Amino acid sequence: MPPWLPRAVLMVMWTVTAFGVTLWLFLQLQGLIVLLLISLFLALALEPAVNWLHRRRWPRGPATGAVMLLVVLATGVFLSMLGSMLIGQVLALAAETPRMLRAALVWTNSTFGTDYSPTTLIEQVTSASGVVQQYASRIADNALGAGTTLLGLLFNGLAVALFTFYLCADGPRFRRVICSVLPPRTQREVLRAWEIAIEKTGGYLYSRALMALVSAVSHYLVLVALDVPFAFALALWVGVLSQFIPTVGTYIGGFVPVLVALLQGPWAAVWVLVFVVVYQQFENYVLQPRITAKTLDMHPAVAFGSVLAGVAIMGAPGALLALPMGASLQAFLGSYIRRYEVARHPLLSDSEEPVAAGAKAPPEEPEGSAGEPGAEPGGDDGGGSGTPGPTTP
Repeated sequence: MPPWLPRAVLMVMWTVTAFGVTLWLFLQLQGLIVLLLISLFLALALEPAVNWLHRRRWPRGPATGAVMLLVVLATGVFLSMLGSMLIGQVLALAAETPRMLRAALVWTNSTFGTDYSPTTLIEQVTSASGVVQQYASRIADNALGAGTTLLGLLFNGLAVALFTFYLCADGPRFRRVICSVLPPRTQREVLRAWEIAIEKTGGYLYSRALMALVSAVSHYLVLVALDVPFAFALALWVGVLSQFIPTVGTYIGGFVPVLVALLQGPWAAVWVLVFVVVYQQFENYVLQPRITAKTLDMHPAVAFGSVLAGVAIMGAPGALLALPMGASLQAFLGSYIRRYEVARHPLLSDSEEPVAAGAKAPPEEPEGSAGEPGAEPGGDDGGGSGTPGPTTP
C-alpha cells in the first residue's frame, strides 16, 4: 500500500463529512439566513439616511430608530389604505351583484334567444353560496393554524427589525470587525464592494420611492377626473406595486383600478386602461432613465429577469433582493472589466439613418493613442516609435 493512500482516504472522508454537516446546517438554518439577508438589504438601504442624520450630530442609534419608525409608519398607512379599499370594494361588489346579474341575464336572453328566469338563477346562486359557507366554516375551524401562521410572521418581522437596527446602528463597528481578520489589500476590496452596495441599494430605494410618488400622483389625478371611487388608495396601490415589479408592475397594479372603474361604466375602464399603457411607456423611456441613471442603471429586461431569478431561488424575498444585488454586482464587476472602442457596423447602428453595409471603419488614430485597439498605453516600445496594432476589420 502506498504511504500516501491512508492519508488521502482520511482526507476524503473528512471532506465528505464536513460537506454533509455544512449542507445539513444550511438546510436547518435556511430561514434564519433569509432573515439575515433581508435585514442586510434593509440596513444597506437605510444607511444613507442614517449617515445623513449622523453628519448632523444625531447619534447612530436614535438616527436609525427615527428612520425605521418613518418606514414603519409609511408601510402602515399603505396597508391601512389598501385594506379599507379592499373591504369597501367587496361590499360595493356584493351590493351591485344582483343588478349586474339581472342585466347579464337580460342580455343573454335577448342575444341567444334563451328564456332563463331570475328564479332559477337565484336558486343556483343560493346553492353556490351554500358551498361558500361550507368553505368558510372549514376556514373558521382552522383558525388555530391561521393564528399560528400570524404569530410566525410577527416573530419574523420583529427579528428582521432587530437585525436591521443593529446592522445599521453598529455598521462601522461591524465593518471594523470584518476587516480586522483580512489583509490590507482584501480590506480595500471589501470596503469598496460595501460602499457600492450601500450606494446602489440606497439609490434603488429612494429612486423607486420618488418614481412611486410620481406614479401615484399621476394615477390619482386621472382616477379623480374619471370619478372612480377609492382614487387615493388605488393610486397608492399602483404607485407602490409598479416600482417593485419592473416592466410589468404597472400593468399588474393597473388591473385593480380597471376593475373598479368597470363598476362606473365601460368607458371609464377603457380610459383607465389607456392611461396605464401610456404611462408605462412614459415611465420606461422618459422618467426612469433620468431618475435611475446613477442609482440603478439596468436594462428593463435584465431587471425583470433578475426578479424572476430571485423568485426562483429565494421566493418572495428574492424578488425584493434581486434588483439591488444585481445592480451592486454589475457596478462592482464593471470596475474591473476593460472596454474597447466598437467598430462601425450596420448591426451596431441604432440611429434613424442606418450605416451602409460597405461603410469603412473610422480612420486609425496616431500610434500610441489610448483609444487604438491593440496598442500599448503610451505606444512606446523603448525606441520612440510604437508598433501599430492590428487593423480593425
